[in-house]
Amino acid sequence: MNKALLLSDNELIESFQAGNTRAFDTLIDRYQEKIYAAILFMVKDSYLAEDLIQEIFIKIIDNIKQKKYAEEGKFLPWALRISHNYCIDHFRKVKRTPTIKTSDDQDIFEVIKHTDHSADYKMTRSQTHQNIQALVDLLPEEQREIIVLRHYANLSFKEIATMTNCSINTALGRMRYGLINLRKMMNERGLM
Repeated sequence: MNKALLLSDNELIESFQAGNTRAFDTLIDRYQEKIYAAILFMVKDSYLAEDLIQEIFIKIIDNIKQKKYAEEGKFLPWALRISHNYCIDHFRKVKRTPTIKTSDDQDIFEVIKHTDHSADYKMTRSQTHQNIQALVDLLPEEQREIIVLRHYANLSFKEIATMTNCSINTALGRMRYGLINLRKMMNERGLM
């Protein structure tokens, strides 16, 4: 029987930091399915989840090598937090346009939609998307996170509550305040 299987997460991390790469392999074997499931839960695409898990493990390795792991016995929650943050960053990087609803539940971009699809319209629409993305980036972190998870990742509020470790009502409240703040900023800048 492999002795590494009997070691705690902290012992495996210390062994890996000392140069034993098999120790990290044991950690991967121990938690890969749970980390992959969390990523897949967030991104809803198995191919993307497979790509991201590789990048996330590289990030975890780098953090451990740089001795940034100090969670004492809480490797899985720490790794899941890194995964969660990495997925959020991924959605920000791909700059998918969020579907932001107005107070009467219409897509904000449908409200500003014109029938004329000229070059001017396309350029204006592109600029509007960029303006709204910039405003989303100005929201407080908790509100921005909920909006990103809801509109970029298309997660349900139940899924968001699970991912952010809050109640569904808290997630709904953060979304509500985020949209109120977004509308307020849009009004201030004349984007409505």
